[in-house]
Amino acid sequence: MHVAIGLVVLVASAAALAALARRFGVSEPLVLTLAGVAASYLPFVPEIHPDPEIILLGLLPPLLYTAAIRTSLVDFRANVPTIASLSVGLVLFSTFAVATVVWWLLPVPFAVAVALGAVVAPPDAVAATAVARRIGMPRQIVTILEDESLFNDATALVALRTAIAASAGTVTVWQAGGDFVLAAGGGAAVGVVVAYLLALLRRRITDPVLDTTLSFLAPFAAYLPAEGIHASGVIAVVTCGMILGHGAPVWQSAASRIAERTNWRTIQFILESSVFVIIGLQVRAIIEGAWSSGLDHRTVVVAALGVLLVTMLARPLWIFPWSLLIRRLGRHSGGVPLRHSTVVSWAGMRGVVTLAAVLLLPEDTPQLPVLKLLALVVVAGTLLLQGTSLPWLVRLLRLRGPSRAENALQKANLLQQATTAGLAELDKWITPETPASVVDSLRDRVTWKTNAAWERLGRSESELATPTAEYRRLRLAMLRAERETVLRVRDSGGADYEILQYVLARLDLEESMIDRYDESEEERVEPLAAPSAGATCMHLENAPMVRDPAGPDVCGECVAEGMSWVHLRMCLSCGHVACCDSSVGNHATKHYGGTGHPVMRSVEPGEAWRWCYVDELLG
Repeated sequence: MHVAIGLVVLVASAAALAALARRFGVSEPLVLTLAGVAASYLPFVPEIHPDPEIILLGLLPPLLYTAAIRTSLVDFRANVPTIASLSVGLVLFSTFAVATVVWWLLPVPFAVAVALGAVVAPPDAVAATAVARRIGMPRQIVTILEDESLFNDATALVALRTAIAASAGTVTVWQAGGDFVLAAGGGAAVGVVVAYLLALLRRRITDPVLDTTLSFLAPFAAYLPAEGIHASGVIAVVTCGMILGHGAPVWQSAASRIAERTNWRTIQFILESSVFVIIGLQVRAIIEGAWSSGLDHRTVVVAALGVLLVTMLARPLWIFPWSLLIRRLGRHSGGVPLRHSTVVSWAGMRGVVTLAAVLLLPEDTPQLPVLKLLALVVVAGTLLLQGTSLPWLVRLLRLRGPSRAENALQKANLLQQATTAGLAELDKWITPETPASVVDSLRDRVTWKTNAAWERLGRSESELATPTAEYRRLRLAMLRAERETVLRVRDSGGADYEILQYVLARLDLEESMIDRYDESEEERVEPLAAPSAGATCMHLENAPMVRDPAGPDVCGECVAEGMSWVHLRMCLSCGHVACCDSSVGNHATKHYGGTGHPVMRSVEPGEAWRWCYVDELLG
């Protein structure tokens, strides 16, 4: 019972602290770790001695899997040289740099020093993604940090395994190299096989409950066989997750994807929050063990600070020469800009893998309590120094995350392409027997979501409610009334419970499909500049960026017909100003239909994007 109560208290406390950290915009890993440290000194809080196998098997696979299924294979391929350099080269460089300092400062064999170097070498996926999500970094940096932290654990654990064997005198250089090749290649092979076996099952499963259950088994189905053949379970899980995430739109039903996404986000939140509290709860016991190890206290302090300093310096010492080499070789696609390299070199927070790995050291390892303290100092020091200063560095370098305005523009563009394809397919399947009302209903339904996306690309000066916003407001009011009626029937006993649950589920499903219209400042898009260079066409290249409007900033057709417009667009061929498709009149589109003028642009304040009707491209 006391174990169950402890777990409930741990999860509840971690969730509450993470919620508070998000509420006040501070680092979640740091808040949770400090809370664990404070709790470790309370007399009624028991000492925590987690089994390393529980962490490596019970926590690491699901944490890696939930990150892997959200990782883009396309982005990963675009950054393979940089990610390989960080997840293999940098880990080995950091391992031996730290080992040299430990061997110099402490009375331990070099193999033991290498083992500690492998323990502190890999940055943590959880810490990196938590900070990246909070401060909003450019997408390339986030991709590199997340992908690096997915694969570097495998390199570190293989190096740790080899160092432990070397300390017992049972490994050679050739064996170490063979172990690494087996770990990487075998893990990737197991991940591929498991992913495609699960994909075969998913193609035949339509029940979201069964599919989600299969998803929960996936990380362990990849990790256990890989570890069983002495390959890397980490690489197996990451490979499996990336393949399944990439193929999910083809292999899974929509309901299964929604259920999986929701469940894994919940699991990720619980595990991430609990992990950092567990890190903090171990602080007291580790410090007391190192302090009573028999070593001079000054030596312990110097070794701890020295290992922390070398761990933090090894990253920029590897990254900047690598970036320079890539640029000298002309491999611009494999490198990152200097400002991005600066952020990546400072984003080296350590976390749960480091503390779990140090527990794998044998009990007869020389100076084991001190080695545990060194690992703890690296975790706490990087979270405190790098985790808290990283937002300041990003602001100093004037780096920004993806613009919400440009995101909205890309969403509208992609939805427009999807809608056009859907309408073209609809025309192919219409038969003379198809009721016209059904066709009209389908057309309205598919164009509605596209119009909603375009509506977010501006605000009229009069702040008129858009049609989609009005639809949301009115339909949500209707759903509330419908649900209240069903609940009154339920309370009066007027219908079977199973029937009531079915009707309520249908209402919940429809409400979940209605995008909430949030008028908060956070959801308002900033003024739109032209998007970054991408796909273009002859019409956009030949069209001017601006021109003088042919009339006042009003939709003349709306005025003549007694309508109200939502947003205004201007034809770049003749300067005609008309309302967009979010307005009732659709006069900008009608102008194109009547004249064939190919390009229009927004005339909302601060916006500069253009749209080609012919090729359906943004510019």
